[in-house]
Parts: sequence; C-alpha cells; structure tokens
Amino acid sequence: MHQKTSKYFPDSGKLISTNALMEKMRLKYAQKPWSETLKLVRICMDKPAQGSSAVTADRPLFSCLEKIQKTLNAKSLAAVMNQLEFLSKQKGLNSHISPNGTSCYITSDMFYVEVQLEKDGKVIDVKLAHPGEAPVICEDLLQHLRMKDYAAFGKILEDLSNLYQIPGNSDMKAKAYLVLQSLEKDLCSMSLLYSTQDVNRVTEVLHGKVGHLVPRTGGTPMNIEFYISPYQVLEEELNPGSCVCGTKLFVTVGGSDMTHKLPISPLIVDSQTQDGKPVFLPLSDELGVDLPACFFLKFHQPSPISSSSINEIQKITGIPIFAPTLAPLYELIVQFTLNGKYKEDCSINNYRFIVSLPDCPKHSYFINKGTEKSGITGALVSKIPFTHPKFVPPIIDILRHQMVYNTLISSCLSENRINKDYSELLYFEVSPVKDTSFSISFQHPVGVNLACVVINVLSSREIKCSLHINPQDATLNCSNDFITRVVERCLSVPLVMRAIFKNAVNLEADGRTQNMEVVGEQNPEVTCE
Repeated sequence: MHQKTSKYFPDSGKLISTNALMEKMRLKYAQKPWSETLKLVRICMDKPAQGSSAVTADRPLFSCLEKIQKTLNAKSLAAVMNQLEFLSKQKGLNSHISPNGTSCYITSDMFYVEVQLEKDGKVIDVKLAHPGEAPVICEDLLQHLRMKDYAAFGKILEDLSNLYQIPGNSDMKAKAYLVLQSLEKDLCSMSLLYSTQDVNRVTEVLHGKVGHLVPRTGGTPMNIEFYISPYQVLEEELNPGSCVCGTKLFVTVGGSDMTHKLPISPLIVDSQTQDGKPVFLPLSDELGVDLPACFFLKFHQPSPISSSSINEIQKITGIPIFAPTLAPLYELIVQFTLNGKYKEDCSINNYRFIVSLPDCPKHSYFINKGTEKSGITGALVSKIPFTHPKFVPPIIDILRHQMVYNTLISSCLSENRINKDYSELLYFEVSPVKDTSFSISFQHPVGVNLACVVINVLSSREIKCSLHINPQDATLNCSNDFITRVVERCLSVPLVMRAIFKNAVNLEADGRTQNMEVVGEQNPEVTCE
C-alpha cells in the first residue's frame, strides 16, 4: 500500500503521502512562471530514466508537456518553438533551432522541415525537402501552423515519416522514395492520356481509368478518387460550390516480406498508345531496382471486398492481399455502413432495418446471409499491394464493381432496427444469389403470392434486373428494362421497390376506374346514385 500512496523523502527519512507531496509541489511552484515549469518538464523528458535504454520519453511527461503547451496557446516565439520541439519529439523526429532563434528545423534521416518565424511568433514560411531535392514551400504545413492546428501539423509529420517505412538503411529508404516518385509520374501520365478537356470531376471519378487523381502534397499521399454514389452526386448538385468526397485510395510504398523489382524511373516516356492503352518500357535492371517493398493502394478505412474480387485482384498483381479471416460479406457491409454502431455480438439475422421514404409506407429489410453454399464471403481490406503502374486501372475497375454492389446492399440499411412486427410496414428480404447478384423478395402488392426482383451487377457500368411473379397474380406493370433503368440511376433498393409498388397501385386504380365506367355504361342509374 505504501508504494502506491506514499513517497520517501531522503532529507527527512520519512514517508509522505501522495496528497501531501502534491500540496508541497503546488506551494513550491505557485509563484513560478509557466516557462520554468515547462523547462523542468523538458529537462525530465531529455534525461533518460536510470537503467533505461529507451529513447522514447515517458508517456506521463508527454501528457504533462502537452497540457502545458495547450495552456500557453503558443503565441510567443518561444512558445511556438517549444510546441514544435514537442511535436518533433512526440513523432520520433529531431529538432534544431537556428542561431538567430527564428527558424526551427524538424529533421529525420530522410527529410527535413524548415519553419521560419518572425520575432513575435508569427509563421512566415514552411519548407519541406526530401533526399536530393531542394526545399519547397509546403502550403498544408504552413496553413496548419498559422491556424495553430498542431494536431494536423503533427499528423503530416507522421505521414512524412511513413513514406519511408521499409526495412533497410538510408540508401534503401531513399530508393523507396524514388520508386514512389516514379509511380506517381506514371499515374499522372496515364491520367492525362485518358482525360479530355471538357470532362468534369464526377465523370472522371466514375469512368476515368485511374479515377480522379490528386498529387501528393507534403506528407499527404497521392490519392485516387474512384467512386461516388448517385446520392453523393445529387448532394453536390443541390449544393453549388460544394465538393462531396467519394471513395479514395492512397498511393504509397511500404515494406514487404519478399523482394520485388520496382521501377526507379517512369516507364511511360511519351503519349504513345496501343489499343487505347499506354505503352510501358520493359522493367529492366536499368529502370528497376530490387527492394524489400511494394506499392500499396490504401483505403481510408478497411472496406468490405468479396472473396471473388480479392481473387481477381491477386491474379492481376501476383501478390496475395493480406486480409483477416473471411466472413459473410453482408455482415461486413452492415458493420462498415453503420460505422461500428452495429452490435457484433448479435446475429445479423435477428434484425430488420427500417428505411423511411417520402410518399410511401416504411420499408422493413431483412438481410439474409444465405447458406454456406449460397452465401458470399469477403474480408475488410485495408490495402492492396502491387508492383507495376499497369495494374492500377484493372484494380480500380474491380473495386468500382464492388462499390456498386456494396452501395445497393447498404441502401437497405439504417440505424433503425426492430425485432417486432408492424402491420403497416412493407417487408422485404435481401438474399445473395451469386457473387455479383442478389434477390429482393416481397409480398405481391395486389396479389397473394411472393414476388421477387433479381439484381445482377455485371460491372460498375452495367446492371441487369429481372422481375419474377406468380402466374396467378396480376402483372405489376414494370418491365425488366424499367427496373434496370431505375436501379442504374439511383443504386437504391428502397427507391426501386417504391417505384414497383407505385406502378402496381396505379395499375390497380386504373383497373377500378375502367370497371366503374363499364358498370356505368351497363347501368346508368348506378352511376347517378
């Protein structure tokens, strides 16, 4: 007990309680300025603990220094310098202050950041330099510092360090940076090759061979926006000037268990094409380098990908995709769509998802995982490894295909789930059929039997739908082409079901009107009454 609540003071030879010790420290430092307290904490951080070989400072000291920095709010030159030094140490980097005291250098073995300040602490400029490159102004870092957003500034420092996360010495890491540059240049060339002057961003996202490409800036990797849902497109159209972000992939290089030959210089040297595809130079020893690394397309967060899509990608790249244990794809889509709000300890088959639509009764969707034979498995994939720029377009095609399928399934989900039956709801069951198709079963709107719509997602650009009803029931006045057009336009199962039910109701109403007209012609007195 004494070890947790008491401390030993050599001067007095007595144990003192923690509360008494804290009170003694408060009295000692009550009259001292924050700068002295900050200096003391920094000294403690720089001085390693006795018998410890760890280079990382103690977590409680980091927490203490962070609280002090926030209290100071980093307005003066000294306070800003202290904040930069703290961030450097926190991210495992070094920092140095220039002789005149107005510049701070944040350094690693592979890059450095130069922060220039005025004597009152205002930020003048922020420059970034990679191996063999002249320092260039980094707007992201500059704006974050001017806004005093040190968390975002620290995140970029962390991302810069991650650019060189491969095994080996500085020479190997420098080569890794060169192969990343080579890939980025080839992807930019491919983007320019496939694009036209009048193409807009949404078209480029949905149909561009390499999507909508945004070059790397500072520590933010190059990203490829390759999919955006119809709902997101509509949201952007209804809010002029806004830019709704679709699904992105980040282009990076990272360590690998195997050695791969990667291009160290661009493989596309001109605008020549063959069958509409760019012509790549052979990956020879002069143009390539063997490294324990490979390129990665990284998701912002792990995304549900079907086993068949994973296998397709692996056939293209020849490199296995690391993924956790396979699970039912529909469960993964539910978890991903509801962003962790779905309770994993409860079976998905115990829940219905209630979807509300205007001018229509509420829909209740039952998600059926399927049997072991018919069920579709998948995994939450965080990154896709590859070794050549030519693999990027086919990978994006497969991922777009998957995103369209996921969008249709996720349209049936909501945070509103029930276990009870309500007679005013319209009930639907969503079940897998094959890897790219699923069915929606429902009670015929004006009949007594079940009806079914099968949606087959052939590709990201082609969907085929078919309606199946019992011959004993009335037609629903919905052709397969009509259902397909609605699906392709909105990628929403509830909106498709609403359209089918509205057509059925309108058809029934027209039938009743015609019957009344016939009765009126046969018996005019009934009409008058």
